[in-house]
Amino acid sequence: MQQPIILPIKDKKPLFGENCFIAPNATIIGDVKMGNECSIWFNAVIRGDVNSIEMGNKVNIQDGACVHCTYERTKTYLGNNVSVGHNAIVHGCTVHDNVLIGMGAIVMDNAVIESNCIIAAGAVILEGTHVPEGTIWAGVPAKMVKKVDAKHVEGEINRIANNYIMYSGWVQEQIIEKNM
Repeated sequence: MQQPIILPIKDKKPLFGENCFIAPNATIIGDVKMGNECSIWFNAVIRGDVNSIEMGNKVNIQDGACVHCTYERTKTYLGNNVSVGHNAIVHGCTVHDNVLIGMGAIVMDNAVIESNCIIAAGAVILEGTHVPEGTIWAGVPAKMVKKVDAKHVEGEINRIANNYIMYSGWVQEQIIEKNM
């Protein structure tokens, strides 16, 4: 069975919280700190080689997504209950709690995404953009399209974060059964 690539860089090694799932072909290197119940999915890359990356609890980095930062300039911080969709790029930015970053979205250096936000699939959050709490942003470059309501928080943000904990359990069970 293939193992994830987990490498130290310059004496900094990835640190993992409790009950985290790392897919067999995910890559995590360098100064990466992960909270509890996080999941890093197939072909996802988290590169803390040039600066630090910190994730809270219940963060999922979906298939093909990339999380990185900029040498000596920007760190990446992801709060609690953050979902980073398939093939998204999150680079040198701050993402607060309860955020959904859609598939193929890009969040650039020094952007700040406040809590309870949705970044639509394919959206591009330009460098230095401030996304206010409780908003939905879409487009290239992304603009605010509407406010988040309670239905979006429960039906999308929380649902997806909780589902990824469930999905990681399924994969872990399959890996255990295959190795028996």
